[in-house]
Amino acid sequence: MSDSPAYDIPDGPTTPPWLTTWKFLRNRYSDMPKLHAKYGDTFSMRLLPGPETLVIFSDPVDVKEIFASDPSQFHAGEANAILKPVMGKHSVLLTDDAEHARARKLLMPAFTGPSMRGYRPLVEAIAKVEIDSWRDGDTLVTLDRMNAVTLDIILQVVFGVTDEERLAVLRPKVNTMVNIGAKTLLAWSYPMLTKFPPWSTYFKNQVEVDKLLYAEIAERRQAHDLEGRDDVLSRLLRVGAEPSEDGTGEQPLTDEELRDQLITLLLAGHETTASALSWTLHELGRHPDVLAKALVAADTGDDAYLEACLKEAMRVHPIIDFVARTLKSDQVVGGRLLPRGVTVAPSIMLAHSRDENWADAHEYIPERFIDEKISPNMWLPFGGGVRRCIGAAFSLMEGTVVLREVLQRYEVSATKPAPNYLRNITNVPGDKAPLQLTSR
Repeated sequence: MSDSPAYDIPDGPTTPPWLTTWKFLRNRYSDMPKLHAKYGDTFSMRLLPGPETLVIFSDPVDVKEIFASDPSQFHAGEANAILKPVMGKHSVLLTDDAEHARARKLLMPAFTGPSMRGYRPLVEAIAKVEIDSWRDGDTLVTLDRMNAVTLDIILQVVFGVTDEERLAVLRPKVNTMVNIGAKTLLAWSYPMLTKFPPWSTYFKNQVEVDKLLYAEIAERRQAHDLEGRDDVLSRLLRVGAEPSEDGTGEQPLTDEELRDQLITLLLAGHETTASALSWTLHELGRHPDVLAKALVAADTGDDAYLEACLKEAMRVHPIIDFVARTLKSDQVVGGRLLPRGVTVAPSIMLAHSRDENWADAHEYIPERFIDEKISPNMWLPFGGGVRRCIGAAFSLMEGTVVLREVLQRYEVSATKPAPNYLRNITNVPGDKAPLQLTSR
């Protein structure tokens, strides 16, 4: 008689792992609702490399359980390991246990309330420069323009690069770096591919970006005005250098750690925010009644309503569709005994479209985030628990500021719904959300 545990891995698609993986990389936004309809709130998938078992959860009770779990047994960094070739081994997204706690402690001062207030004026100025280039009657290719403005915000507010010559060198290289498709992801899983085009070209560009970043870090370390600079890199260079209140202190971030955290902030905060802004403006262009309220909010400084517009767009169009934790030991999750090595994944997409969570779940209703108390286990764009996205407050501040600057000067209208399109790991408008601009 066997003494082995009776694991309870839920049912899921029986297609070969290579096909399941390809469909997962290319068609998640159409396939996941179908799988949910067939298998219910919890189902499994076998994905390469490995293959490994991924178990999807969408019930808020299960999501809460996963987010409240012991992080030493539910490894988020290990679950995100596919990102290591570009983000680096020190990335706050890819580390666990003591290394993650240290990185998060050193990063947090750059994302506190006072820091947010320090970044806001530069975010406003960058948005104004972008909007100055728009004209009454133009058709705005929204995703392209939002990518441009959020890239400049990352380069200037996060990296601290404001010299136009340096920006001109960095912009195209960074754009190439963030342009990650399913083919690029294959090379992250199978490193031998990096020797061959088109993967070799991508990684050669990454090396060039790294050289520019390391040069910027070295120069910044020697800057005489470091204490007076408000960008994220300068703040990170200051933290850990002085003893903490308990006298213990932390070793400052090394150059390699700084590089990895800056690239993480770039990849996690650039196109994600651009997509959120694009979806928000698209939804406003499709809902004149909501647009009218948003215009009043922009004029009166009602940032709470503008943020609600942003949050509701992120609910209806989840930018990232799931978060993941790899089990370090056998665990009971959602009433199921799952073996060590399985990855559990709360589905942001399914949680956000769940009728039990949201009345009229597929309707765009920003007032939800004004009038209702939203459970943190139902609205998940920044994950949850001790691994909740460290840049969440920055992203919402940035999105609200850009949205206000746009709506103070233009009304927007969209003629048709935009399709969801999975570009690298983010959900973007498939037609780039064209909008008609009308000066106010």
